[in-house]
Amino acid sequence: MTLRIVDVSDPVSDVDVCEVPLVAVGSLAGASEFWLQQAIFTLTEDDADDRRAITVASIDTALDDLAARAERWPIAAAVCDDVLRSVDPAGPALPGVMAESLAYSTLQAGPEFAHWLAERGPATMPVIVDPVLADRDGDTLRITFNRPQRHNAFSTDARAALLEALTVAQLDSLVDEVVLTGNGPSFCSGGDLAEFGTFRDPASAHLARTRYSPALALDALTLRLGKACRADVHGQVLGSGLEMAAFCGRVEAAPDSVFGLPELSLGLIPGAGGTVSVTRRIGRWRTAYLVLSGRTVDTDTALAWGLVDAKT
Repeated sequence: MTLRIVDVSDPVSDVDVCEVPLVAVGSLAGASEFWLQQAIFTLTEDDADDRRAITVASIDTALDDLAARAERWPIAAAVCDDVLRSVDPAGPALPGVMAESLAYSTLQAGPEFAHWLAERGPATMPVIVDPVLADRDGDTLRITFNRPQRHNAFSTDARAALLEALTVAQLDSLVDEVVLTGNGPSFCSGGDLAEFGTFRDPASAHLARTRYSPALALDALTLRLGKACRADVHGQVLGSGLEMAAFCGRVEAAPDSVFGLPELSLGLIPGAGGTVSVTRRIGRWRTAYLVLSGRTVDTDTALAWGLVDAKT
């Protein structure tokens, strides 16, 4: 797949923005509102407050990197663009999570993910007792990822334990604060790569993701508690870790935090609700940049973008 590149100040022309990922480039002075809105994102060397634009040190270098990734994972890149354009950030979470999960399952059955699995080879899942801890202190429920030796990589058993803890908070109206955090050097480094590919049936995997969804539970708690549903993050905040944290009403980040969505390198897209939660916070354009570029951002950038609410 070849990226289509347009100058953000060019006159509007007839174009199918979904035919290929379309990236706009150039100075935001005199930028066309059409290209800012319709491009998957805009790369600029200017300082940019516009959430549709990403400031990079070199547009040419950034384009080279993006083109290489789009060529290596063309299906996942195109599906990512499709899903992000379909999400309504102002709407309810459920339709977006459903669309994301169906697309994710499609990619699980595709050649790019199969190639990644073949390159990875056999993997062994470690058995870790108590992957999630829940501690009730008065009306506050503190939920802690507890696989520190694996940077709290998110596994099926961790998802089940997290959902159990979140269900307690949903059912107990006396719980008026929920705090999500992680033990060890990282909040959560994303899905445990050793587990990927163990669910052989993508359709059943879709049902598991959507019928037993921490993302939807966190969304419901945030609707009830607002900023009192909080994520305190540090270290690696990647993949599903970032996706879940972004559903919280408030995210506070330590200075050492790094944020990213690395799923494209597996031939996948975010699959823990991130196309909804991250898009709500930073827009589809910067969400697409995180996915397609594979780059991480630091706490200061995350704060400027609105990905987090405070630096601790």
